[in-house]
Amino acid sequence: MQHRIVVLGAGYAGAIAAGRLARRLHRDEVAITLVNAEPDFVERVRMHQVATGQSLKPRPLRKLGVDLKVATVAAVDVDRRVVTTTAGDELTYDTLVYALGSRSADDRPEHAYELASRPGALRLRDRLAGLDRNGTVVVVGGGLTGIEAATEIAEARPDLRVGLVARDSLGDWLSPKGRAHVRRVCDGLGITVHEHTAVTAVEADRVVTADGTVIPAAVTVWTTGFAVHPVAAATALEVTDTGRIVVDGTMRSVSHPEVYAVGDAAFAMGPGERPLRMSCASGTPMAWQAADAIAARLTGGTLPHAPLRYFNQCVSLGRRDGLIQYVTADDRAKPAVLTGRVAAVYKELVCKGAAWGVEHPMLGLPTRRRRLTPDHADQYTSGRSSR
Repeated sequence: MQHRIVVLGAGYAGAIAAGRLARRLHRDEVAITLVNAEPDFVERVRMHQVATGQSLKPRPLRKLGVDLKVATVAAVDVDRRVVTTTAGDELTYDTLVYALGSRSADDRPEHAYELASRPGALRLRDRLAGLDRNGTVVVVGGGLTGIEAATEIAEARPDLRVGLVARDSLGDWLSPKGRAHVRRVCDGLGITVHEHTAVTAVEADRVVTADGTVIPAAVTVWTTGFAVHPVAAATALEVTDTGRIVVDGTMRSVSHPEVYAVGDAAFAMGPGERPLRMSCASGTPMAWQAADAIAARLTGGTLPHAPLRYFNQCVSLGRRDGLIQYVTADDRAKPAVLTGRVAAVYKELVCKGAAWGVEHPMLGLPTRRRRLTPDHADQYTSGRSSR
């Protein structure tokens, strides 16, 4: 009987994990099913580009060499090891890779648009396309997504009046040089920045701040944060108070050894015992780690112990400018930055490299498929205390 591996979600982490497993294991011994709501891989880091009318290259998930099931996950029963879709289909697994990722935070107001998904980006694209000259756009949220969205919109549509609302200082996690560059770019693009400002209400044509200030907004873009998919919190898996699955260094659930979690859905510790942040930079190495650990446990190989660390943060500031903020292994800003056109090219190469990595999960290395050991199922039948 084939060992059944089900991967939920085909973002960067899920798609890479599925593709890497397909190249680590023999398909006559392992059945790998990838469950995703869309048939194509979505470059989530480019959704601000989609919102401004740019087209992205289609990337069909069927090219990954796994069985693709286009469906939405409704529930996971970790005791029965069954995944249920919204259509009522049931998938039984021996090993589960949970990579459902995150979505726009649950606090998004009714009249605000989101950029955490392709449907959201497409709705925003259509709305922006209908704005007349001097139309007002307010981006709420001063993090990476907010800064990238505001600068992309302002550059693509110089006829619009774009504002950016940040609860704290603009780019407060960046180095002084990084913060100064982001401010210069925003000023050059005519973006009105509202710092140390909290939005308390979003209406159809305005936002209202905590001090009662009214900011005109024909379009409001909500980028205040992300929340993980709620499926995991409804299971018996050990999760954090925000619903992220707690995993060990191999991305294996600390409560259910047949379950692995990668990407935004996983709570994993990085250097300095600091949790890895939700990002593509975290999800990709987590996927490598999980896939290689699963393959090692099933084939009697050596478990991977690659360190999960950071090198830089890449920020798009439109198509012609950017910021590369160099960071420590535990993601704290260093003084050094790269800016301008060179940084924009650097970020573009990073985005292309991430998409290429989904289609080439072994990073161009030779494919070495290994056979399962006769006792590969022992890790699941020897008790939940196995880590």
